[in-house]
Amino acid sequence: MSDKIFKIFFSAAEPSGDKLCAKLITALKQTGHNFEFSGFGGQSMAEAGCSLILNTTQRAAMTYKAFGQVFFFYNAVKIARKFFADSKPDLVVVCDSPSFNFHIAKAAKEANIKTFFYVAPQLWAWAAWRIKKLKNLCTAGLAAILPFEPEWFAKQGMECKFVGNPLLEDIKTETQPIKNYNSFAIASARIALMPGSRESEITTLWPAMQQIARTLKARHPAIKVTVVAANENIVNRLRSTEVRSLRCTYSVDSVFETAKKVDFAFVASGSATLQVAAACCPMVIMYQSSKLLWNLVGKRLVKTKYLSLVNILSQKELVPEFMPYFESTSLIANTADSLLNSPQKLNDLSIELAELTKPITGLNASENAAQMILQNLIPKN
Repeated sequence: MSDKIFKIFFSAAEPSGDKLCAKLITALKQTGHNFEFSGFGGQSMAEAGCSLILNTTQRAAMTYKAFGQVFFFYNAVKIARKFFADSKPDLVVVCDSPSFNFHIAKAAKEANIKTFFYVAPQLWAWAAWRIKKLKNLCTAGLAAILPFEPEWFAKQGMECKFVGNPLLEDIKTETQPIKNYNSFAIASARIALMPGSRESEITTLWPAMQQIARTLKARHPAIKVTVVAANENIVNRLRSTEVRSLRCTYSVDSVFETAKKVDFAFVASGSATLQVAAACCPMVIMYQSSKLLWNLVGKRLVKTKYLSLVNILSQKELVPEFMPYFESTSLIANTADSLLNSPQKLNDLSIELAELTKPITGLNASENAAQMILQNLIPKN
């Protein structure tokens, strides 16, 4: 065992990346080697032992909605450049958020520091033309959290390793809670609203999800509503704008646990959908967008038939996805109402979600990614 202290810089730009990096930091510490962690992220990384240079997770946005944050992130890249020049970390680990982290990786390359990409950018879904840039900037390994990604990247001439999904690594496949709806009645349904963690998601999805819940409760007054938020700050934000007639209960950072308890969920598109699927919970997946920008730009960039991770993995519309939806939520409410009135469909869907997620559940992604990093830091002779 070497006494060398390895200095690793992490870059996460949103709460989900913050959690993934925190789990990876914990896995690295458990290897017995000596590390010094620093970087951009949030509270989870700080609690795991990372010295935060800048809290970037509170500015999280997505695609063109990130334009309003451009000056903040431009300054962050400048800070990273100076840090790389002054501290010379042994490795830079960038986590998700390629629009931002490509700039961090470029700064690392200019400083002659290798970069490890965790997780692999979803270039197969859109912007495949960025593969050349990824090849140039990914100099210390590419870790995938979706099982089909290594094959796609191999066809583009890049080595990529599937490490598992860190959000599913603590779930035991033999205890996946397949639901039984044989005695279920929509009148007593328990539904969950999961409007995401990014500012852009909360702004657009929280009002819409509340409207859907109001529609369902108007038809079935006994329906109970649980809301999942990424942290206490978001709970306070959601609670302050709650439609009081919904009488919501709130839960923090409990996507999987809440999905196990409820009968149905409305989920912002993203990694949370896989946790809901692993809980065998039927759902509707949502994402909002500017109608103008979607028609001008978005639908020309997207290359996949489906947009949600659940449907991409299943290669069919296993769960209803409204990505994007625009003005009206009535179709979403009616779709959910129809499903909730069909116990057999709910039973079948719960079983299919279990089968879909079983191959990617329980794999220790954080530990596997940590081993990839160690192999780069301590190459075999």
